[in-house]
Amino acid sequence: MTSLASTIAADLQPIRPSSISAKLGLALALAALADWLFYGPRIGLSLTLFAIATACGSMLFNHAALDPRRAKIGAAILVAGLVPATEELNTLSFLILTAALLMALLLATNPETTGLADRARALRNFALLGPFRVFPEALQIFNMSALTRSIALWLLPAALGTVFVALFAAANPLIEQWVSLLNPKIILDYVSIPRVLFWTMMLALVWPFIHVRWRRRKVVTTTDADVPVPPPLPPFVSAEFLGPSTILRSLILFNLLFAAQSILDGIYLWGHVALPTNLTYAAYAHRGAYPLIATALLAAAFVLVAMRPGGPAEKSKIIRPLVYLWVGQNVLLVASSILRLDLYVDIYMLTYWRIAAFIWMGLVALGLTLIVARIVLDRSNQWLVGANLIALTIALYGCSLVNFDAFIADYNLSHSNEMSGKGLSVDANYLLTLGPQALPALDKVIAHRPGDNCLVSRRDRLVEVQRQDLAWRSWSFRNWRLQRRLDALAKAQPAG
Repeated sequence: MTSLASTIAADLQPIRPSSISAKLGLALALAALADWLFYGPRIGLSLTLFAIATACGSMLFNHAALDPRRAKIGAAILVAGLVPATEELNTLSFLILTAALLMALLLATNPETTGLADRARALRNFALLGPFRVFPEALQIFNMSALTRSIALWLLPAALGTVFVALFAAANPLIEQWVSLLNPKIILDYVSIPRVLFWTMMLALVWPFIHVRWRRRKVVTTTDADVPVPPPLPPFVSAEFLGPSTILRSLILFNLLFAAQSILDGIYLWGHVALPTNLTYAAYAHRGAYPLIATALLAAAFVLVAMRPGGPAEKSKIIRPLVYLWVGQNVLLVASSILRLDLYVDIYMLTYWRIAAFIWMGLVALGLTLIVARIVLDRSNQWLVGANLIALTIALYGCSLVNFDAFIADYNLSHSNEMSGKGLSVDANYLLTLGPQALPALDKVIAHRPGDNCLVSRRDRLVEVQRQDLAWRSWSFRNWRLQRRLDALAKAQPAG
């Protein structure tokens, strides 16, 4: 009797603890090497040396899977990728080196991928899922006894909780002070939160190269007696690492941590209660905007993984309300980030990057809301991705129609000391970088600085650029409207 055993995924499999121990030791050694090479000094040749060390470590522990002919081709690709980074390390050479390292690993250790689509799919899975494998796979060295099982249940909540506390400390000076009081002085002298995060990041990045595991799908036709049984997922992965018990503990802990941050924002940011004497509202606002957005993105990723369709926690009557509460706190966190950035802009004026941050924060808040909608409406992740892409497309299309140059110039002028009598003086040099659209605002600045001949000269150069932009080959409706505005101002000037 024959049957078709379809789609057998060779993903996570039980690993010998001794093998994992050796690989984990090498990963820690590479993380220590990265600390010595990268942490502090400027990066240059050190990246090339680290890439070579990572490649050698990968070859050492995956030699059994190497195909000699393909390994030689992979080595040639890696050498070619090292050349630009050795010549000059910049964004392009870094991307080339990363692509060469990934392609060399794929060719040497995964002979089943032959077509372009197969290789692209394998590299995508490797890049997206590889960095998240180190903790569940490294913990397979423990025997899952009652004690270690109990520890495993709290491992993910404690690890992510520590990351959230570190982000909150970076975003909130008050939390940073409290965290510093909790640590003994000897730990503060030798351990820093950024360095711990750096080591964690490096472990996550090098682990997929040391313990290579490609996702494969095979279709096997054979008899029932010979059908291979897929190896079960490790108990840690299937039962503890992302099981309902771990997710429940995580959500309880995360809701408490986020509630503490939200209460502080409610007191000092929304309630305008006086800060401690060593803190200013500008510092409080500036510190928090970007780390809190990173916190919200990490929280969204956790919700997507924890509440994945068909997962054990998706239908839980206890977990779902906690997810809704946590997402709601994240939306409040994004709103606090927007208010922080708004307070900072009121003092230090508007720039392109700050406008981009406002738009990005709005998209993050919308994305969090759509995650809740996906769970409530029982939609797929494909629906969620499509909804976010539609929102992103609308936002980008709307931005393409907005005259940000003129908006930034007018905003900075109206909120400057020259016009409002408070705040900072307008940065004329920055207005000049905005191009001809800033000319109306520059004319008002010159009116308040009549003796600034250098500014007048640079303004005249912008007028010449505007005149050239009105030629038919470079004409645009925005430049035409600007010229009408300049002409109107010029006619009104003598009457004034």
